[in-house]
Amino acid sequence: MLSVAIVGGLHSEARAAAVERLLATVPGSVALHHDLATAPDGQVVRTVRDATGVLSTGETPLVNDCACCALREDLVPELERLADSGLTRLAVVELWDSVEPKAMAEVVAAAGLTVTSVITAVDPALLLPYLGNGDDLMEAGLAAAATDQRTVADTWARQLEYAPVLAVLDSPEADDEDRALLAQLHPTARQVPVPDGDLAAAALAGFDAEAAAAAQHPACALLPQDAEAHGVATYVWHRRRPFHPERLYAALEDLCCAAARSRGRFWLADRPDTLLAWDAAGGALCVEPAGPWLASLPDAAWEMVPPVRRAAAALDWDPEHGDRCQHLVFTSPGLDREGLAELLDSCLLTDAEFAAGREAWKRLPPAFDALLEV
Repeated sequence: MLSVAIVGGLHSEARAAAVERLLATVPGSVALHHDLATAPDGQVVRTVRDATGVLSTGETPLVNDCACCALREDLVPELERLADSGLTRLAVVELWDSVEPKAMAEVVAAAGLTVTSVITAVDPALLLPYLGNGDDLMEAGLAAAATDQRTVADTWARQLEYAPVLAVLDSPEADDEDRALLAQLHPTARQVPVPDGDLAAAALAGFDAEAAAAAQHPACALLPQDAEAHGVATYVWHRRRPFHPERLYAALEDLCCAAARSRGRFWLADRPDTLLAWDAAGGALCVEPAGPWLASLPDAAWEMVPPVRRAAAALDWDPEHGDRCQHLVFTSPGLDREGLAELLDSCLLTDAEFAAGREAWKRLPPAFDALLEV
């Protein structure tokens, strides 16, 4: 049976080293790569190779002017061809720079193929520079479509945090601060050094796309815990009281710039039923609705909610607010924990505002309407 390992990441040299290591150590392995750099010419170039060299090349036209769409349309048939041949043990899907592994893992799994690992390749020395890069992918020549509005920083953060395995090419420029930052950003990841680690075993270990997606969902994400090492700190801020929308909105710029990476979930007093996701990197913040808080749903609706979501809510349940909470995590070198806590606490409702009750909260100025495109 064909196993599929997905290897991605914006650190192209580390990614190439990881793929070469797999081809060299897993008998019967081939690598598939779709080069999206040729998308402006109206096509995507596919290369299939093994440890000895290139086996085949081909071109596939863009789909709806989208290079990633072309990748999806072409990837599954190629994998099915390899599976039918019975000659390939492991297909290594080497993603192009800005392609995110989550989408590809779900496409491959939905086709009934077996994804055995998702690996993001990392050079620790490049971790902070990429995480702090607020440039649009379009400006960097890394956009996957004409409508691609992602930044280098937020794309890299998602690539890093989704993968359960990190292939680490530890360059001489990397120091203890870089390695501490990597460990704190994704503490549950299995780190495998390249080229000396057993990347082959990690590539065949097994992967659950549904579980991985649940672990990334803002309502039940496995967020990092408090930590501090080599000048890098992770601060977890957890409160029950809702934010005052105007005061939080006024503090957004300072909060975004306070850490290299921050993420989590929160609630606003004027939107008490909406779970809001917080995702910041590179000095830019994405805030978006992520569904209702379970406390706002009628009991009958709970049966329609995935078990992992219900379990996460139960673990965080409060007699007064249910699963509504502020749970934000900030990770960065030189993090000012006390300053962050003071700023965040100042954005919560005061005792008097809180005592006024929900009907009064809903009449507060809707400062986030523009950001949430209401």
